[in-house]
Amino acid sequence: MDRVTIWHNPACGTSRNTLALIREAGIEPVIVEYLKTPPDRAQVRDLVARAGLTLREALRQKETPYTELGLDDRTQTDDALLDAIAAHPILLNRPFVETPRGVRLCRPADRVRDILPAS
Repeated sequence: MDRVTIWHNPACGTSRNTLALIREAGIEPVIVEYLKTPPDRAQVRDLVARAGLTLREALRQKETPYTELGLDDRTQTDDALLDAIAAHPILLNRPFVETPRGVRLCRPADRVRDILPAS
């Protein structure tokens, strides 16, 4: 993979800051607005695993239906979490960034620097 991809939400300040850092590095990434074009279950599993996270660690709790869906119940299986993300993509934390050097959930935005290709 030669490209840089950001799973982006333009309404999110951290996502916008991450995109700005990528562009400041002289890279124009592939931008996937994941609320408009959500990743499928396999993509979510892959992104999360390559970022070294569990599905639970990749969930966004604030400003989402996290509590209403009972996702704070630690007995929820990964399949149940994937079902919830598929039904409500806002539950997937952002931004995830994929580069030739790896995948990161870039919260805070500066985490993207660790995986940007050298220019």
